[in-house]
Amino acid sequence: MRTLLLFLLISAFTFGIPTVAQDTGDFELARIKYRGGGDWYNDPSALSNLISFTAQQVAIPISPKYKDVALGSSDLFSYPFAFLTGHGNIAVNSSEAQNLRKYLDNGGFLYIDDDYGLDKYARAMMKMVFPEEDMVEIPFSHPIYHQLFNFPNGLPKVHEHDNKPPQGFGIFRKGKLVMFYTYESNLADGWTDPEVHNTPAGLREKSLQMGANILLYALTSF
Repeated sequence: MRTLLLFLLISAFTFGIPTVAQDTGDFELARIKYRGGGDWYNDPSALSNLISFTAQQVAIPISPKYKDVALGSSDLFSYPFAFLTGHGNIAVNSSEAQNLRKYLDNGGFLYIDDDYGLDKYARAMMKMVFPEEDMVEIPFSHPIYHQLFNFPNGLPKVHEHDNKPPQGFGIFRKGKLVMFYTYESNLADGWTDPEVHNTPAGLREKSLQMGANILLYALTSF
């Protein structure tokens, strides 16, 4: 399994999908900076811990550090995987929307985790990016739930807010899932250092496993 995934990663980045073969030759991930007042910088340990956990599970040439990249920056095209989270407003202008659209249509992948309060802003942003597309709920049979770890019942629920089930939504382009959005799950809160949210160990493990699935799906599906 590890050999196959490594082969897929090398193949994907050989055939023109955005790459970050920087000084170390490892792929780097991006955390999205956005305007509007929402706390895009929330839980800085989350993505680092996900990278470390995933690297322990599978031989993957990935940098242990990620970069903060502005939504409208051309630097975004250097990163195969972009992560966006927060609690509040996201302000997006037409230039930023077009930049993200081009990124996703040219092989990039965006993962958005609603850390509570982000939902209406995330949906409005994606409607600006793809006005012709709607977010659709991703069925539990989809491969994103069955990479290294099986989640036959969908997302784990890390925090309770409104007594709603966790849901995963996405946008497909030419049959390929290019954006995955987790709602009412607080998945990335489970990636943080244990003392940040005091997430139970078993639930933290589940959240990291699902995060690894998302990351591996993004890096190997092309």
